Amino acid sequence: MRTQLIRIGNSRGIRIPKPLIDECGLGNSVELRVIGQRIVISPERVPRQGWAEAFRKAGPAKNDELLLDLTDNDFDREDWRW
Repeated sequence: MRTQLIRIGNSRGIRIPKPLIDECGLGNSVELRVIGQRIVISPERVPRQGWAEAFRKAGPAKNDELLLDLTDNDFDREDWRW
């Protein structure tokens, strides 16, 4: 699809047709980045988006074990000073 750049103040912009906006899931804010000589427009992502679902899929934490051995060692007893 071809479109024209339009003047917006000192900048230039494009109009994105509604079907493309819907297909890409764009909202009121988007993320822009440059890859090579291309401008990539993508939906704005919320930090940690999808983490809750990933944790649910991982299952309960009832069998998790602490991976660190928290017992004293020679360094803790003799060498370390605050």
